[in-house]
Amino acid sequence: MAGENNRTTDHDEIRRWAEARGGRPAAVQGTGEGNDPGILRLVFPGARRTSDEALEEISWEEWFRAFDRNGLALVYQDTTAEGHQSRFNKLVDRSSVRA
Repeated sequence: MAGENNRTTDHDEIRRWAEARGGRPAAVQGTGEGNDPGILRLVFPGARRTSDEALEEISWEEWFRAFDRNGLALVYQDTTAEGHQSRFNKLVDRSSVRA
Protein backbone atom coordinates (compact mmCIF):
# COMPACT_ATOMS: atom_id res chain seq x y z
CA MET A 1 0.00 0.00 0.00
CA ALA A 2 1.41 3.42 -0.96
CA GLY A 3 2.49 5.58 1.94
CA GLU A 4 2.40 2.70 4.42
CA ASN A 5 5.15 2.44 7.02
CA ASN A 6 7.10 -0.79 7.50
CA ARG A 7 9.13 -1.81 10.54
CA THR A 8 12.15 -4.09 10.66
CA THR A 9 15.28 -5.11 12.51
CA ASP A 10 16.51 -7.29 9.62
CA HIS A 11 19.96 -6.13 8.49
CA ASP A 12 19.58 -7.35 4.91
CA GLU A 13 16.19 -5.68 4.51
CA ILE A 14 17.50 -2.37 5.91
CA ARG A 15 20.58 -2.40 3.71
CA ARG A 16 18.61 -3.31 0.56
CA TRP A 17 16.05 -0.56 1.22
CA ALA A 18 18.68 2.12 1.90
CA GLU A 19 21.00 1.21 -0.97
CA ALA A 20 18.10 1.10 -3.46
CA ARG A 21 17.74 4.82 -2.69
CA GLY A 22 21.46 5.61 -2.64
CA GLY A 23 21.51 5.57 1.17
CA ARG A 24 24.65 5.05 3.23
CA PRO A 25 25.18 4.41 6.96
CA ALA A 26 26.37 7.37 9.00
CA ALA A 27 26.75 8.71 12.52
CA VAL A 28 26.47 12.22 13.93
CA GLN A 29 30.02 13.39 14.63
CA GLY A 30 30.85 14.07 18.26
CA THR A 31 28.06 11.91 19.71
CA GLY A 32 29.98 8.67 20.27
CA GLU A 33 32.91 7.51 22.35
CA GLY A 34 35.34 4.65 21.88
CA ASN A 35 33.70 1.88 19.83
CA ASP A 36 30.28 3.59 19.95
CA PRO A 37 29.72 5.71 16.83
CA GLY A 38 26.95 7.66 18.60
CA ILE A 39 23.69 8.74 16.98
CA LEU A 40 23.01 6.74 13.84
CA ARG A 41 21.53 8.05 10.60
CA LEU A 42 20.96 6.92 7.04
CA VAL A 43 22.11 9.58 4.58
CA PHE A 44 20.87 9.99 1.02
CA PRO A 45 22.33 11.96 -1.87
CA GLY A 46 20.68 15.34 -2.27
CA ALA A 47 18.74 15.08 1.00
CA ARG A 48 18.51 18.16 3.16
CA ARG A 49 20.39 17.92 6.43
CA THR A 50 20.00 19.99 9.52
CA SER A 51 22.86 22.44 9.78
CA ASP A 52 23.72 21.35 13.32
CA GLU A 53 24.45 17.74 12.34
CA ALA A 54 27.88 16.95 10.94
CA LEU A 55 27.49 13.44 9.57
CA GLU A 56 30.29 10.97 9.05
CA GLU A 57 29.80 7.89 6.87
CA ILE A 58 30.64 4.63 8.66
CA SER A 59 30.67 1.00 7.54
CA TRP A 60 27.51 -1.07 7.49
CA GLU A 61 29.18 -3.44 9.96
CA GLU A 62 29.81 -0.63 12.46
CA TRP A 63 26.31 0.79 11.89
CA PHE A 64 24.61 -2.58 12.50
CA ARG A 65 26.71 -3.31 15.61
CA ALA A 66 25.51 -0.05 17.15
CA PHE A 67 21.96 -0.62 15.82
CA ASP A 68 21.75 -3.98 17.64
CA ARG A 69 23.63 -2.86 20.75
CA ASN A 70 21.19 0.05 21.19
CA GLY A 71 18.11 -2.12 20.59
CA LEU A 72 16.91 -0.16 17.56
CA ALA A 73 14.45 -0.90 14.76
CA LEU A 74 13.90 0.93 11.48
CA VAL A 75 10.54 2.39 10.51
CA TYR A 76 10.55 3.10 6.77
CA GLN A 77 8.30 3.81 3.82
CA ASP A 78 8.64 2.20 0.38
CA THR A 79 6.52 4.71 -1.51
CA THR A 80 4.84 8.01 -0.80
CA ALA A 81 1.07 8.44 -0.87
CA GLU A 82 1.55 9.72 -4.43
CA GLY A 83 3.32 6.49 -5.41
CA HIS A 84 6.86 7.92 -5.61
CA GLN A 85 9.86 6.17 -4.07
CA SER A 86 10.18 7.31 -0.46
CA ARG A 87 13.28 7.85 1.66
CA PHE A 88 11.30 8.35 4.88
CA ASN A 89 12.93 6.46 7.72
CA LYS A 90 13.21 6.72 11.47
CA LEU A 91 15.19 4.75 14.03
CA VAL A 92 13.05 3.76 17.00
CA ASP A 93 13.35 1.66 20.13
CA ARG A 94 13.00 -2.01 19.18
CA SER A 95 10.53 -2.64 22.00
CA SER A 96 8.06 -0.30 20.28
CA VAL A 97 7.93 -2.58 17.21
CA ARG A 98 5.50 -5.47 17.25
CA ALA A 99 6.97 -8.82 16.24
